[in-house]
Amino acid sequence: MANISTDISELANIQGFIAACLVDGESGLMLANETSAHKFDIEAAGAANTEVVRAKNEAMKALGLDDHIEDILISLGTQLHLIRPLASNPMVFVYVALDRKKANLGLARLAVKNIEGTLKI
Repeated sequence: MANISTDISELANIQGFIAACLVDGESGLMLANETSAHKFDIEAAGAANTEVVRAKNEAMKALGLDDHIEDILISLGTQLHLIRPLASNPMVFVYVALDRKKANLGLARLAVKNIEGTLKI
């Protein structure tokens, strides 16, 4: 049996952290999640962002782009949402919601990339 690692707990250390999850992009189901004290429906957010990833993949295919998604940033008025498909399994992605006033986007992207490297799905 292959080793599986879905520990995303280190994402909670990102400045401005609200919530995070690891999502199976085929089913929209969470494989792991972390939340702060904020009220945030991480399960609904993970499932909804499955559609974002699917739509971007379909757009790239329609444009004839032979490429992959490194990450997707959605910036809201008060939050930043970062989506990163795993290089080892693009059908699975990490999703992180951050408080825009407290977060450092560059450091957050680096933290998500580092966590991605520890995941085995």
